[in-house]
Amino acid sequence: MESTLGYLLILPALMWLVALVAYPFCLSIYFALSDAVIGAPSKFAGLKNYRELFTDEIFIQTVKNSFVFTVSAIFFKTAIGLSLALLLNKNLKFKRVIRGSVLLPWVVPTALSTLGWLWMYDSLFSVFTWTINWFLKLQFLKFLGFSPVEIAKLMIKLGLKPLEINWLGDPTLAMISVIAVNVWRGTPFFAICILAGLVAIPSGFYEAAEVDGAGTFSKFWHITLPMLRPVLAVVLLFSTVFTFAEFNIVFVLTGGGPMNSTHLFGTLTHLFAFTNLQLGKGAAVSLFMFPILVTVVLLQLRYIRGE
Repeated sequence: MESTLGYLLILPALMWLVALVAYPFCLSIYFALSDAVIGAPSKFAGLKNYRELFTDEIFIQTVKNSFVFTVSAIFFKTAIGLSLALLLNKNLKFKRVIRGSVLLPWVVPTALSTLGWLWMYDSLFSVFTWTINWFLKLQFLKFLGFSPVEIAKLMIKLGLKPLEINWLGDPTLAMISVIAVNVWRGTPFFAICILAGLVAIPSGFYEAAEVDGAGTFSKFWHITLPMLRPVLAVVLLFSTVFTFAEFNIVFVLTGGGPMNSTHLFGTLTHLFAFTNLQLGKGAAVSLFMFPILVTVVLLQLRYIRGE
């Protein structure tokens, strides 16, 4: 009776997973192995889509972009998130307000916050370009008592000219820009999770280290980092999956451009499936992520289990 009741209790969750996870996944496998096109009947095509992808320059560029994007974003999110967590762990005034404010980039809907970044990256009205030019025009020297004439002479002497920076129109700057937004959005997740790990470390370890004469760096290297490894492993696991499958930020900012320099698997899938109406090729691109993510997840889970 109890075993039957247990199966009945998990049945709704199982049906939910089958309807929203298993069925779409199996359908995507079918599409990836067919020549499915929107508005036309499909037939089995085997590995034809994958053979075409491996000779497609856009797809090859997308693979490179995805690894550069993921590795760079996770590196900076880990470094900044760890630093921010160490800062938030201190006894600060208005600590609760600061902690709540740190979460804002992660709480705000992705598309909405990215639209704000789109305005800040605008080629004509970019606040970043304005700030850089403000410094290049040496306007801050006015506060030091320099006259406009002296400032103009100094600009001519130094050869300073106003810059026009096309943040989203240059391939390198575009990739840096989308990575920066992803880091801005994902850092709070790292900071709060690492902060929870810091709070759980017994203070007695630090007190014993101080008695032994350990400095700040020694305590961080020999106590804080080893105690945070399980937390960092879990956070890196989730962040790797979410970052590798990023779509919203790139789609809103660049749509994969310029010259396909920021295409990720998600945006390329959208391009093939919904712009070019090639469902089969789009599904093949999306499933290309699956073995990569499974490998990463298994390696990280193995490390977590060891810890």
